[in-house]
Amino acid sequence: MIIQFCGMSGAGKTTLAEHTKIELNALNIPIEIIDADEYRKYIIKDLGFSKEDRSENIRRLAFIANKFSSHNIITIICAINPYEEIREELKNKYTIVKTVFINCEIPELIKRDTKGLYKKAFLPDNHIDKIYNLTGINDPFEIPKNLT
Repeated sequence: MIIQFCGMSGAGKTTLAEHTKIELNALNIPIEIIDADEYRKYIIKDLGFSKEDRSENIRRLAFIANKFSSHNIITIICAINPYEEIREELKNKYTIVKTVFINCEIPELIKRDTKGLYKKAFLPDNHIDKIYNLTGINDPFEIPKNLT
């Protein structure tokens, strides 16, 4: 089984996945977490944040997740995963894929802003540190339609 935890930056995807892992490990259920931030540092360095690159990132993470899943290891992908099209693609490509939308309101995300991304996204347009592709702020996040 592959579970897609999707939501905006800082929503709590990794934190909830870690708590889920503890609970499932206590029941002797094998689980692996694929954290997109971690994989971007080591395996997916070549991809940016365009729609095409974000989709390719998810495809690669899902390929790895499917390898774990084929060995009966529940795998949680923690990624922003903002596009319904790619989430549906995974559901159609792999055997058992579930989507969990981790919803967090923007004011709370701004409070949490551990990476400083929201601060940079709200800078004036001419500012050198301005981020123009922060999901949910100045780049789209499509709320999942089918969470089954």
